[in-house]
Amino acid sequence: MKRLFLTSSFKDVSGLLADFEGNLKGKTVTFIPTASIVEDVTFFVNAGKKALEKLGLAVDVLEISTAGSDEISTKLKSNDFIYVTGGNTFFLLQELKRTGADKTMIEEVNAGKLYIGESAGSIVVSPDIEYIKEMDEAQKAPRLTGFGGLNLVDFYTVPHYTNVPFKKTAHKIADTYSSTLNLLPISNHEAILVENGKVNKVSSKS
Repeated sequence: MKRLFLTSSFKDVSGLLADFEGNLKGKTVTFIPTASIVEDVTFFVNAGKKALEKLGLAVDVLEISTAGSDEISTKLKSNDFIYVTGGNTFFLLQELKRTGADKTMIEEVNAGKLYIGESAGSIVVSPDIEYIKEMDEAQKAPRLTGFGGLNLVDFYTVPHYTNVPFKKTAHKIADTYSSTLNLLPISNHEAILVENGKVNKVSSKS
């Protein structure tokens, strides 16, 4: 049973995770900031980490691009949840595939481990990530040989749909691909919940 909690900006919807999961206190989360290390703006990494800790979670950082295979395998398998931050989706996918972390991650999520994604972390679980080229620079991943994503969901998240500085870009992606891909645009105050084969979009603004 796959369970995913996909967001644009985790700190803005973190309260929804407590409703979705229920039992968070004392649990451990593998925190993967890899997508952010090729970006200049990274404030969201710390914001996400603090939001997780505020919920009572123990954060175990795993930098995929520099970690060895044993560390990657151990952390992904032993911790209760997996959290992947925002940043550059192409670089993230490159490093997940290069290290084999993608295979372990897919196995764990398919076995029922909760996956929490933020922006790039929400995009990378799609069947393919080429659609996000308008938002992310593909050239930041020179060793990436294909755009096939983790394929954990059958839709394509478009994050930051109504939020600056990505508003125009997100709308352009929606206009370009809405007739060919199953797009799910979300704002910074929305999350996509995947559970029992059902997909629901929820908002943190009541």
